[in-house]
Amino acid sequence: MALLLVAAAAGLVLLGITGSLAPSLLITLLPATSTAHTFASLFWGLIIGGILFAILLFLRQYTLLATIVVALHLYVDWYLGLLAMAQVIALLLLLIFFMARSPDYPWTEPRLLWLWLLYLGLGLFPAIQGSRILKDFFFYYPNTIVGALLIFWLGHLVARDIASLRTLFQFLTSFAALLALHTIILGLTGKFLLSSGSVDAYVAQQGNYFSNDIGVNRYGGFFIDPNWNGTFFAMMIFVSFGLLLQSSSWPGKLFYLGTTLIMLPALLFTYSAGALLATGAGILCFIILAGDARYRIQIPFCLLMVTSFAVFIFPDQVGRILQRSSGGNLPLRMGAWETALAVIAANPLTGVGIGLTNYLLRAEPFRVAAQYIPLDHPHESYLEMGAMAGLPFLFVFLLLLTFAVRQALRYWMAADKSTRTLLGGGIAAIVALSVNSLTINAWTLPPIAELGWLILGALSSPLLARYIAPIKSQKDANSLIKTQVQSTKERTVLTQPLSFSAATLKTQTSRQAQRKDEM
Repeated sequence: MALLLVAAAAGLVLLGITGSLAPSLLITLLPATSTAHTFASLFWGLIIGGILFAILLFLRQYTLLATIVVALHLYVDWYLGLLAMAQVIALLLLLIFFMARSPDYPWTEPRLLWLWLLYLGLGLFPAIQGSRILKDFFFYYPNTIVGALLIFWLGHLVARDIASLRTLFQFLTSFAALLALHTIILGLTGKFLLSSGSVDAYVAQQGNYFSNDIGVNRYGGFFIDPNWNGTFFAMMIFVSFGLLLQSSSWPGKLFYLGTTLIMLPALLFTYSAGALLATGAGILCFIILAGDARYRIQIPFCLLMVTSFAVFIFPDQVGRILQRSSGGNLPLRMGAWETALAVIAANPLTGVGIGLTNYLLRAEPFRVAAQYIPLDHPHESYLEMGAMAGLPFLFVFLLLLTFAVRQALRYWMAADKSTRTLLGGGIAAIVALSVNSLTINAWTLPPIAELGWLILGALSSPLLARYIAPIKSQKDANSLIKTQVQSTKERTVLTQPLSFSAATLKTQTSRQAQRKDEM
């Protein structure tokens, strides 16, 4: 123990010396790019984060680590611009899972792994073809394509049972509540906590996302664009609501009710009509997948209360969202979709190449009159995949999405009522994401797509089959035992008078025999 303490002290001294010299050394040695300087300026944070990562790994807090991967991908990779650090951490976690596999922490692989490999292969050529700048390649291929497999696989491994799935959803909900508070503070005070100067300058160039049709600023938080921020909250509301109905304790129900009510005004501050539409689709899905018939009555009642709360507390925001949904930039959006369809018709197999700069240039000859300004993506995930990577790539993506949702629905059908509510909240979140992707590039935006693949990977984990099937069997066994006990009670009630009568008859016969002997 003493040797360990000495080694730890020496390590801290070495860390202090390295930490004082490394940032300036890295700035000198690394290329003069914004990503390199961001990496150098975050040196101390990365060191401390690495230590915390090792501690959580030692404590086997895998669900918390998966949530941290999502948080790092949003803030460090997306907001600060490091691009793919979270994917490296996810790959490291997969290697650790494989090396440390055990009966308590088993290893598993995604179903249809060959289809995933086909997905990676179909995306490689368009990614190379469309990489006019290196940033576009690292933005798409390691994150939205390879990252999809890594995070989906990670979701499989962290959701090793129902308790782990619930814990993962709890951490994700807590993280979403913090982001909701951040958006609300930004909307009420205009102060952006943990901001970046370069991002602030970009948002200022965009006019602080001022919407001319409704006359207000829209708030994107760490997602930068308000539409993406709205997509995030449209998803996470259902994860939180599923935990609310699934929780058996009043403190738990109050906590998840609070997180749900916090996310709602944050969603309103984005003024995203597409996110509102996705929320409606998620509500319909969640009502259908509610684990108990009572919930199908309680959910509309709760939604009525929440809607009344929103209208009463935030009447201006609700009115402006309704106003924006009836107009806004819908004609421009439809023009972008028509342009993407023309690009797909001309390049159906491999697309024009995956990359924002590349699409901006290659789609220009196909631009229709309704799209009155050049755009670097079609503002619709499925058209974006088809136009940039080709229809085969889009078809394989839809197959992967469909098979994963089908497996989650199979688990839902085999689960008990409480677990069905938990699974139903996650499935509703995926439905909200998929519907919102019809109005914005959600499935193709790295921080949102990563969250979606993590939830979907957890919902469809092969490891859950060991626990969900026994839940159903135990339920049937309990029902059978209850029936047998009831039958035994009925037989006891019926046979008890008969046994009493037989004993009485035997006693009477004995007395009669004694009387005969006396006579």
